[in-house]
Amino acid sequence: MKTWFITGANGGLACAMLEILLERGDRVAATVRKPHALDELRKKYGSRLWQANLDLTDACAIQETVNRATEDLETIDVLVNNAGYGLFGAVEEVSDGQIEHVLQTNFVGSLRVARAFMPYFRARGKGHIVQISSEVGFLSNPGQGLYSASKWAVEGAFETLAKEAAPFHIKLTLAEPGGIRTGFFANHGVFGQEIDAYDGQPARNFKRLYRNIHDSENKGPDERVGNGDPRKMAKAIIQRVDEGNGPLRLPLGSDAYEDIKAALTSRLVELEAQKEVAYSTDADR
Repeated sequence: MKTWFITGANGGLACAMLEILLERGDRVAATVRKPHALDELRKKYGSRLWQANLDLTDACAIQETVNRATEDLETIDVLVNNAGYGLFGAVEEVSDGQIEHVLQTNFVGSLRVARAFMPYFRARGKGHIVQISSEVGFLSNPGQGLYSASKWAVEGAFETLAKEAAPFHIKLTLAEPGGIRTGFFANHGVFGQEIDAYDGQPARNFKRLYRNIHDSENKGPDERVGNGDPRKMAKAIIQRVDEGNGPLRLPLGSDAYEDIKAALTSRLVELEAQKEVAYSTDADR
């Protein structure tokens, strides 16, 4: 039996993980934004489900919640940083406030949770951090530039953290899903103001697709967002943790694999084409 700490546990991928873990007998400390979101699961599983409300933009609340969870549960084996949301619109269309908030939530908030757990895991001499990233941590499409920016930041910081944590026997996994058939876009999407100049442009078309999903009466899984099965993805993450080894990055979904591969291949082609220029700027010996 393991004890897991999962942020943003009341929806999507994390909800699937929560259910699987409780079904198999593990304990879970779950944080949510909405009070009573997990009341039914709490009734079913009792003390094996520990719950707290947490806003990832509140630094003090993060530290207090981590401290309380480790004191109440005594042992936490795995941190799963899942909480986050999508911000859509052309880079010019999203506001300064929206940019700051998505970065504070998706990147800074996740980093603060991981940093709060590091002393605890170091003292135990073990631990596993799972950071939910995205395929857009490798690429970006018109209309999702700032959401992608939050995930690119996650990729850079947590790749470094993995190297820094390894000497203390702390493992780290970056899960990189593609589109998942959950209610993420319907329930966790924020949109920038529309500027007429972008009418008919790719950024507007992308944004309109997710706006339509967000505004629809159906707040559940939507096939338009991709092929990913949240329960299968949750099982793959849990298996990686149970095995205790594997590559740093875990792509999830055929679209994630193909999109990441295409992005890296294109980048490598561009890099090779500029090798002569790069070498020409070295200092003379």
